[in-house]
Amino acid sequence: MKINLVCQYYPPEIGAPQARLSEMAMEWVKQGHKVTVLTGFPNHPTGIIPPEYKGKIFMEEYVNDIKIWRHWLYATPNEGFFKKTVAHISFMITIILLSLFRGKRPDILIVSSPNFFSVISAYIMSRIRHVPYIFEVRDLWPGIFIELGVLKNRYLIKLLESIEIFLYRRAAGVVPVTQGFADNITRRGIPSEKIEVITNGVDLDTYTPNIINYSLRKELNLPLDAFILLYIGAHGISHGLQSVIEAAYLLRHDVGIHFLFVGEGADKAKLISLAQKKQLENVTFMKGQPRERVILFYQLADACIVPLRNVHGLSTFIPSKMFEIMACGKPIIAPLHGEAAEILIRSESAEVIPPEDPIALARAIEILRDNPERCRYMGIAGRKFVEKNYDRKLLARRYLVVISRIVKVRHGNARINNRIIR
Repeated sequence: MKINLVCQYYPPEIGAPQARLSEMAMEWVKQGHKVTVLTGFPNHPTGIIPPEYKGKIFMEEYVNDIKIWRHWLYATPNEGFFKKTVAHISFMITIILLSLFRGKRPDILIVSSPNFFSVISAYIMSRIRHVPYIFEVRDLWPGIFIELGVLKNRYLIKLLESIEIFLYRRAAGVVPVTQGFADNITRRGIPSEKIEVITNGVDLDTYTPNIINYSLRKELNLPLDAFILLYIGAHGISHGLQSVIEAAYLLRHDVGIHFLFVGEGADKAKLISLAQKKQLENVTFMKGQPRERVILFYQLADACIVPLRNVHGLSTFIPSKMFEIMACGKPIIAPLHGEAAEILIRSESAEVIPPEDPIALARAIEILRDNPERCRYMGIAGRKFVEKNYDRKLLARRYLVVISRIVKVRHGNARINNRIIR
């Protein structure tokens, strides 16, 4: 099959969607299919386009036997709702202008949100080129921004939600990454038979268990004998990282515990300012890291934290980093609720606590620090759990079954129409 994948974010950018989509695409290619990725020039999360991509409107390249079409877009840091929206709209426009008729017609389009401007472009391509599209839902957009208070204008909200439902209905298939997303979409009138949940997962060959990476601790000037608690990923409005800083404040006199934050995001400057204001010496911030180095940071940690804010809509989210952490054999402290919490409880790899509760977080950290045998058990349990349930290769093959079914139905309908015309 010829699969065209539309997604604004793609490696060498770092992040959960980039990992999911690139690893899926690589597995599809290994299974004998042709994949073309329609994406933007890399700039996330800093807004800085690398020198080798600067000054271009369009570029074609091949990575891991995947054809990649890169398009100009408005590059901006991952902060500020208005600027990010402009970036999304610019990408929507340029892929239509530059690639609507580029190349041979694919068998199927797959478009991955978190914003649905990309989905609008895929819908237009689908209609004009007579190709079915799959709407992959990684965020309930704009719903989550309404709950977080980012969107407040009721007329704009009504318009965006109407577009969202229209795009679900027009899609040949809808692939949410969580069951909570699927339930939400079904409740809003989308037939359950066109919805197939394919969760995030992990490349088990890349993320492997290891002992503590003391060489990297030394390189980063971190205390070698401390219990290192790692948060790695976006520092955004949905992650509730202020409560982690508050927990660090509660533990400020315990020299045996140290917090390491790695990543970028809209709230990072506020978090650094808060830590400085509290004069915390047990907190270190680092910039975002290339994906190939992320595993090294998991390996230096004694435990990892996977937090989300105490917002109802976030109960349907499953942070993909938790699968990577489990694959690395590290225990997790999870200040969250909902579907992700249920998965972690079943895995026996995490201390699940209420979100945005610094006292509960500080207590959970002390419990793990004082129980190395429990940490070891949680790490082993987590690795076994993802091996059984969240192997990215197996999930990619499940996705191919969904794609093949839609393509066969489309081709079958086309043959019937041809007979009627004759």
